[in-house]
Amino acid sequence: MGIARLLAKGWIVFCLFAGAHAIRLALLTGIPLQTSAFAIGICAVLFMAMGLLFVGGFGASAGHSRTPWLTRLRPRHLIPGFNETVFIVFVTLSFLNQALVAPVVIDRGAAGALENALYFLLPGQRALVHALEGCTLDGGRAFSAAFTWLLAIVYLANAVSRLKLQAGLIRLEAGERVQPLGPTLRAFLFGIVAVIGIQFLFVGSAYPWLACSAFADITGAVLIGLAPLMLAYLIVAALASLMAAAPEK
Repeated sequence: MGIARLLAKGWIVFCLFAGAHAIRLALLTGIPLQTSAFAIGICAVLFMAMGLLFVGGFGASAGHSRTPWLTRLRPRHLIPGFNETVFIVFVTLSFLNQALVAPVVIDRGAAGALENALYFLLPGQRALVHALEGCTLDGGRAFSAAFTWLLAIVYLANAVSRLKLQAGLIRLEAGERVQPLGPTLRAFLFGIVAVIGIQFLFVGSAYPWLACSAFADITGAVLIGLAPLMLAYLIVAALASLMAAAPEK
């Protein structure tokens, strides 16, 4: 997977997820759905187009291909693979849990057990809980974070079992089109960003730097409900690129 494609996918998911939470927060404040959906939808589309414009420019300038982009486009490029489908399903489940389930099942039964288990296992979950306690905020945010981390762990374990297949696809793409960055350098760049993400999210270094207002708006919703899944996706991309760089046996 190229850097441009990864950035494009991540930006689209981020814009859609943030837009959905913006509509949810607007509804909670009493703004009618038809008004909030139209205004927020325009903003989300503009932000998405702006990001894709920069990503597309990066991909076009780095590709060094004389073949027009529309000529290279194939129907298979529009169909998400298995890992992408699982990722989209998990992101949807995370949003639905944040919006509908977590505020209702705070510290109840299985929700409390999951919170306690992830609190014990993940330093980032402990850092988040301490930050929320300092801000006297919860509203299901701790359970939302625990549920998202559980989905991220499941996704990572599932995707790692298919690393050889994904590495083979990367080799095939490299054979079809000249890549500006080889698998080794691409894996190195993905790995650097993944290490930073692990430090900020898994270890929890980012949470003490956030103001209490951030946890109550879209920033906190994205950080809690989407960032762990995107980190898992990035780790899989780094491992697949690293495996593609190794000689075939």
